[in-house]
Parts: sequence; C-alpha cells; structure tokens
Amino acid sequence: MATDEITQRILRISDIDNEPQEILAPIHSYDQMPLMSLEEAVQPLVPILPAVQDYAYMAKEKCKKPEDGLTQDESASIMLYSMGWEPLEQCLYFALNAALRSADRQNLDPWYLYLKLIQTALSRLQSQHRFVYRGVKTDLSDRYR
Repeated sequence: MATDEITQRILRISDIDNEPQEILAPIHSYDQMPLMSLEEAVQPLVPILPAVQDYAYMAKEKCKKPEDGLTQDESASIMLYSMGWEPLEQCLYFALNAALRSADRQNLDPWYLYLKLIQTALSRLQSQHRFVYRGVKTDLSDRYR
C-alpha cells in the first residue's frame, strides 16, 4: 500500500530521536572478519530478521551485473540495507541502526559479517561531494553546540 511505503520512508529520515546522546565505544572487531558472500553474511541475522535471506536473494537478483565496479555481493549488500519490509522492526536497516546506536556493543556481534561486506562495498565506491538533507520536526541546535 502506498501509504505504508510513505510512512516507512518518513520514518527512515525522521528517526533522530533514536540517536544516542552519548559517545559510544568504537566498533573494530568486524574489520577482522573474513569477506563472505551476502548469503553467508546474513546467516547470523536470521534469528533477528527471519525474512533476511529472502530479501538478500532479491537484492542479489537485482545486482547481477553491477556497473559500479563492485561485486554482485557488495552491490547487493548496499541494496539490502536500503530495502524496507514489514514489520519495520524486522527490517535490516531498522535493526542494524538500532544495534549501532546501542551502548551494548555485543548487540553488534551477529552483524559483523554483514558490516564487513557493506563497509568493503562502500569503501570501494567513488567519493561523491554532495549536499545531503535530513528532515526532522524538532529544533536540534542545542544538541550540537
């Protein structure tokens, strides 16, 4: 339904209230992980995101011949992050962002293989210099002084 899709898009750019107000410990352990296929990288996420394998398959099907120099798995890892599904709490970007915002860094343990893959993909993309806007319905100026 179009209304659900619009609601989901709004939630993606207006979830600023979920941002932690403290500095979190850095994340390092994922960079020591081996680079795996997307199917292998999402396997540890199945208990958290029951539908993740189906969406990973769809992402790979849509990324058979990436034009950006990435591998199919790398390109599909980025696409998978951008895909939305219901329920929202079991959507990859929602669950990953919640884990990244958590002060308990052990919440990231099942994400390490996926983080390695998507970070590798993002690091291989050519840099772009663009303005990015984020819409929020609140005054945040006091948070950043």
